Amino acid sequence: MNGDPMNRSDRRYPACGEREKHGSRLKRRDFITLLGAAAASLGIEPSPIGLQHGVDEIERAVANFAREPNGGLIVVVSASSFAYRDLVVTLAARYRLPAVYFNRFFVTGGGLISYGANVIDQYRRAAGYVDRILKGAKPADLPVQNPTKYEMAINLKTAKALGIDIPPTVLVRVDEMIE
Repeated sequence: MNGDPMNRSDRRYPACGEREKHGSRLKRRDFITLLGAAAASLGIEPSPIGLQHGVDEIERAVANFAREPNGGLIVVVSASSFAYRDLVVTLAARYRLPAVYFNRFFVTGGGLISYGANVIDQYRRAAGYVDRILKGAKPADLPVQNPTKYEMAINLKTAKALGIDIPPTVLVRVDEMIE
């Protein structure tokens, strides 16, 4: 695949995992609906794959998905995504599926690309909350804060193995390139 992978309208992407929001689980069907709306605007058809049912089911689901042409993976935040991180990265490589992850740790483990909240920045901001609480602030009075700093990481070795040329317009936006 040459050209800009961000402009491909002939792709199908399964959403792996579930999404949590403010400590309570956003219903899987609601998240898939939101993902579907965003995907439709890009001409992409999402095909959800759950990660909560164990290794055999994940392997079977990804293998079945990989039989379809022009596919890729979108791995979203969930405990299962972390638990099966190595498996998902391995399956994406085995079936030559480009994959986008929510955290750079997938990319350092061999995944293609990640885009998500900067975890270190979140911990720094959490330390500010601890400081305020220790100085007497009531936790209930502190505002909920969403991430403000996001990062993108790309594994160029994985891109090369998949035959993907990352466009310069994407490379200039990358926070971390793994070679």
